[in-house]
Amino acid sequence: MPDSKFDVIVIGAGITGLTAAKLAAQSGLATANIEALLFGGLVININELDGEPHGSGTELASNLMMEVSDLGVANIAETVTALAREGDLLSVATDAGRHRARAVIIASGAQLRRLGIPGEAEFEHKGVSQCADCDGPMYKDEDVVVVGGGDSALQEALVLANFCKRVHLVHRGTKYRARQHLIDAVAARNNIYPVWNTVATRVRVRNVLDGATTEIPCTGLFAYIGLEPRCEFAPPEIQRDANGGLMTDASLRTAMTGVYAAGAVRAGYGGLLTHAVAEGDAAARALTAHLRG
Repeated sequence: MPDSKFDVIVIGAGITGLTAAKLAAQSGLATANIEALLFGGLVININELDGEPHGSGTELASNLMMEVSDLGVANIAETVTALAREGDLLSVATDAGRHRARAVIIASGAQLRRLGIPGEAEFEHKGVSQCADCDGPMYKDEDVVVVGGGDSALQEALVLANFCKRVHLVHRGTKYRARQHLIDAVAARNNIYPVWNTVATRVRVRNVLDGATTEIPCTGLFAYIGLEPRCEFAPPEIQRDANGGLMTDASLRTAMTGVYAAGAVRAGYGGLLTHAVAEGDAAARALTAHLRG
């Protein structure tokens, strides 16, 4: 679909992007959704969602995708490489062509951060994973290591505890950053072993206080140390925060006229699924009001 034109282009087909595309289409705007990866984003790796809505991430994303398709949204499977203004329109360049629109919502989400340790890339899918729901059954009755102290790390440790003999939960601090009900659930499992004040340096861990290193024998390593925004295509005029998230005002507008940012790609994003839906909705409403003057 080279050199096509729309009222709205939504970059990203995670929950935020799909929600924004749905509302824009319902408002009567000619809408396209551009996504190079699988629709649904990181949520499709979750078999059982924590809190509302209930069900699996795949079910949630699939239902939303069907709604978006039924509304006539153009689903474009391409990689966005650049975003620029072209007169009165915005130009979205991809690896397969160019698409223009009156307004753009950047909802490209985030990706899991890597540890940056030797062997991490070489052993991906061969003992190194970032999806407990996908790979947990492969480690039945084995010992594994989970690195991280936030919601995702504790959620994945709880999933792995259903399969594994021992789950070593490695965290560089002295207390978890996760929500309390997850902390309580981890404490109630007798096969999850916290390893405090520690960072992974292979499957060897180093205490950040005294520098002592310890080997943890295991067959799997799962790292959940946070997210990094996927917005390398955004122009410099859209400011970033210290973590690389796109800066917006309260209406989710960026410094680039006609461009909005929502969800995990945005600085200040709350991180919950309810926030993803709310921001997609808010960005589409703000954009619609902007286009209608």
